[in-house]
Amino acid sequence: VQLQASGGGLVQAGASLRLSCVDSRRTSSNNGMSWFRQAPGEERGFVASISWRGDSTDYADSVKGRFTISRDNAKNTLYLQMNSLKPEDTAVYYCATSLTSTTTQTRNRYRYWGQGTLVTVSS
Repeated sequence: VQLQASGGGLVQAGASLRLSCVDSRRTSSNNGMSWFRQAPGEERGFVASISWRGDSTDYADSVKGRFTISRDNAKNTLYLQMNSLKPEDTAVYYCATSLTSTTTQTRNRYRYWGQGTLVTVSS
């Protein structure tokens, strides 16, 4: 497994979680990375993206101001800090490595995907 996501769990609304994604095979060298999520019965959707250098980020409107994406290239690790969680944030969260060095919301521009980590937010 090239990308290993972790950090999910069951929390109450308003709580925070920090997701991590370790890129064990350095698939993200010179590549952007993102988080996507998939709720039951829904398609996988874009959450946040970060460029290779970390100087550019992009967020879905639904998480702007609450989630922060970051990366530590020295540790080959991607993060997603999630604050003020809502029940509608409940989903399996996936990390992914882009085909480009910049940010993108397009799923087919991603080559490698992690196995996902479940986030459940209770009301």
